[in-house]
Amino acid sequence: MIVRIDIDPEGPATLGYRVTHESEPLYEDTDLGSVTEALIAAIEGLPPDVIGIELAYAGIVSGTYPLGVVAHNHEQVAAHALNTTAAIHEAMQGGG
Repeated sequence: MIVRIDIDPEGPATLGYRVTHESEPLYEDTDLGSVTEALIAAIEGLPPDVIGIELAYAGIVSGTYPLGVVAHNHEQVAAHALNTTAAIHEAMQGGG
C-alpha cells in the first residue's frame, strides 16, 4: 500500500499532517514544530503493509518514496518537500 502524507502549515510556527489512503483518512495530528517532525510522526503510525508514501507540503506534491528511504533520510525528504514547494510558489509568481 502507498499512502499520502499531507503536511500543512497551521500557523506561524506550527504544522499538522494528515495520512490518507485512496483519499480515505487514516490518522492526523497537529501542533508540530517542523516538516521533519511532522514527517517522522506521520511515518511512526503507519500500518505494516505500507511500502511507500506520496508526500505533499502545503498542497504541492514533492514525490513518491519507498518507506525505507523516508525512514532513513527523513531530513533530506523534508528538505526536498520544502524546496519543491518554494520553487513551485516562485514559478507561480513569475520568478521561474
